[in-house]
Amino acid sequence: MKHGDWVERYRRGEREAVWSELRLLGSAVRDPLLLEEAQAVCDQMALRARFNIEMLVERLTSQGFLFHSNDDQRIPVCPFQPANPAARRLVTWLEAEFGPIPLALSSWIRLVGDVWLVGTHPEWSESSEADPLVIELEGSRHPEASIAGFFASEYEAWEEAATDDPSNGSFILPVAPDRLHKANVSGSDPYGFRLPDGGIDGLFVAETEMPFVSYLNLVFRNGGFPARAPGSEQVRIRKALSEGLLAL
Repeated sequence: MKHGDWVERYRRGEREAVWSELRLLGSAVRDPLLLEEAQAVCDQMALRARFNIEMLVERLTSQGFLFHSNDDQRIPVCPFQPANPAARRLVTWLEAEFGPIPLALSSWIRLVGDVWLVGTHPEWSESSEADPLVIELEGSRHPEASIAGFFASEYEAWEEAATDDPSNGSFILPVAPDRLHKANVSGSDPYGFRLPDGGIDGLFVAETEMPFVSYLNLVFRNGGFPARAPGSEQVRIRKALSEGLLAL
């Protein structure tokens, strides 16, 4: 197999074409002749995503946004915790436990970190209903607990359910509360990644299923809040938040 100069083309702005080609490869993207280049594309994506997240946190903070827990206590939360040195070990552990994980997910874990944009906007009180971006893979909000232990227990629960109902579908690694839980309302299953998946960016399961990078682009086009929610100021606020963010 020969690669298609994906990194250079990605940098030139041919991002959609590059993702399309890489997705068509499926797990063949892990061929030794392709893997390094494909992973480099995902690393570029992750660095652009991190830029966007840092920009969103800065803009929201300047607007008086309060980042807090999705419960009645509204405990202050740090909205972005950059990836730490243990992130590479988490990638190794996930693949040992659940099989291959998408290359884009590996890049996110190693180069981005945990993001939590749940909170309250002073001019858009319903912002929590707009499905704010949350991706938590390192468990930084709960340092006293083991994120590996949490993922393992979720897998055990899925295995038990799959035994009773084989049509239950593949395991979904939970990385975010669903839209309703983010708004402190009883909701449905968490958002996450279908595993195992040896492809480029895998399927991210939210309100709908889509490739992870497609989901992130949707989020950033909407300033971190991809779902429609009440509030007359939402269009102006989203536009201001999304201005200048990088397409992935």
